[in-house]
Parts: sequence; structure tokens; C-alpha cells
Amino acid sequence: MKIMEEIKSFFNENIAPPHKIISVKKHEENGENGWRALVEVIEEKDYMKKYAHDQMIGLYEVFIDNDSEVAGFSRISLRFRSDLEEQA
Repeated sequence: MKIMEEIKSFFNENIAPPHKIISVKKHEENGENGWRALVEVIEEKDYMKKYAHDQMIGLYEVFIDNDSEVAGFSRISLRFRSDLEEQA
């Protein structure tokens, strides 16, 4: 639960409120343990609504360290909400 709360807090403060946390898995890279999460975020919600466009959903990959803090993130895809989801 602490991992998910950290993800929500990080996205609320730095990017946009998360729409969905899709997955959270243990992750090991270069001998370091942590967590990897996939998070969906509604991108530029007000702009899209203003011009009557479908909402855009950004899919972010997030890495959380052993101290339960976000160590890195990147947007790995962007799609219209009405498009079918791709498997990541």
C-alpha cells in the first residue's frame, strides 16, 4: 500500500492525478531491488475537453526504490481513450 500511495502522491504533485495504477511488481536492476509500476494518466484534460476531443491517456513506467520513493519514470505511450489498449 505504501508503494501505491507514493506513486499517487508523486503524480499528483509533479504530473497529473493518476487515472489508474495498472500494475506494481518487484523489480531488480543492476543488483538493486525495488518496484516497477505502470500508471495511466489523463493528459491535458481541460485542453481536450475545450476543443471537444477525446481524452488522451498517457502510460507511464515508474521505478520505486527500496525507500519507497520514486526513483525514475517515463511516459512509454500515449493514446486516445477510445483506442484499444496496447499490451505493455
